[in-house]
Amino acid sequence: MRARITAGGSLLVVGALALSGCSGGSGGGSSENVTSIRVADYYTDDPAKTIIGTALDQCGTEAGVTIDRELVPSGQLVSKVLQQASSKTLPDIQMIDQSDLPTIAETGALTPLPDAGVPTDNFGAPALSAGTFKGTVYGLPPTVNAVVLYYNKDLLAAAGVTPPTTWDELSAAAKKLTTNGVYGLAFSATNDGQGVAQFLPTFWSGGADETAVDSPEAVDALSFWTSLVSDGSASQSVLTWGNSDAGDQFFNRTAAMMFNTGSQMAKLNKDTTLNYGLAQIPVKSAGDEPVSVLGGEDWTLPQTGDKARAAKAAEVLTCMLSDKTQLSLATQRGTVPGNPALDAQYLEALPALTEYVNTVNSARSRTAQLGTGWAPVATALGTAIQSSISGQASAADALKTAAGN
Repeated sequence: MRARITAGGSLLVVGALALSGCSGGSGGGSSENVTSIRVADYYTDDPAKTIIGTALDQCGTEAGVTIDRELVPSGQLVSKVLQQASSKTLPDIQMIDQSDLPTIAETGALTPLPDAGVPTDNFGAPALSAGTFKGTVYGLPPTVNAVVLYYNKDLLAAAGVTPPTTWDELSAAAKKLTTNGVYGLAFSATNDGQGVAQFLPTFWSGGADETAVDSPEAVDALSFWTSLVSDGSASQSVLTWGNSDAGDQFFNRTAAMMFNTGSQMAKLNKDTTLNYGLAQIPVKSAGDEPVSVLGGEDWTLPQTGDKARAAKAAEVLTCMLSDKTQLSLATQRGTVPGNPALDAQYLEALPALTEYVNTVNSARSRTAQLGTGWAPVATALGTAIQSSISGQASAADALKTAAGN
């Protein structure tokens, strides 16, 4: 079957992806009369939109159903899911950002994956942790990623700069790399999940903790980020750039370095002349332990009340989470399979990503410590980042306000 993508009232036909060997699960109930299921995600931009769409298309074909795909902008996803949960109009498969899973699971809107017959034993601890709420697995990611430092090897070599490993080195390198039309660094500082996720490696590696967002360590981390913009090494536009926007700056050589997730690699690799490398996010001081943030999206099965459709949805989701689909999606997108047992096979195809894979496998889930308590903290942190970088408040005052929310 071919996927029908719905976005703003338009329809788009997506071709099939050459995947095979995706075995279907069983959610119970008679599903022989089901011909289509609804799937919602926030991959509104290519190449991810097409890559994910073709994988869904193939899994739908194997399950014998058409995929009616609904594309929802990331900033609108949580509110829409909560509204649909209230009105009992959720799709059959719902993609959710990992940081939002506890909030959605707490409403009772999701089916535990084991109850639906979806296997969970082929996933590593980071992926399982991000998809678990109160000891129950409600969602899993076909692939995961982490925030890393991208650097343009040619621009760094021309400036006599080596990849920075500490905050001081990053500050000096970004200043030196900033020339007419080129910023030293690009990143996302938006007031949403993307900006906060990009900030967390600096926040955590500097010794800060989400239970005390106004600690001296947290203030140092936000002050450092703010200084990168105030000294001109990064554009004020980081306040509105999402991950894809920052990726465009790096792709167009208007930024020599960037913080971003591995999902940008698919776009960057379209330009074979773009000579870039990956490194861990710089730490505060030499010898500090780098900590990145686990990224990725959990695919879930909402409680729709339709057993036949739920059974087909479980088949499609089992295919999406299969080892073969994980490898296909990961190699195309620059993400990492959710099953660490696939790392060796993945690195055979992409040997340059060894350090990146290690970073992903040691990354920290945003919700591991606070669970549902993470959502208000993330909102407060996002506001603090915006206030400090825009100059509306000092880092200390912005985080003091965040701690009081």
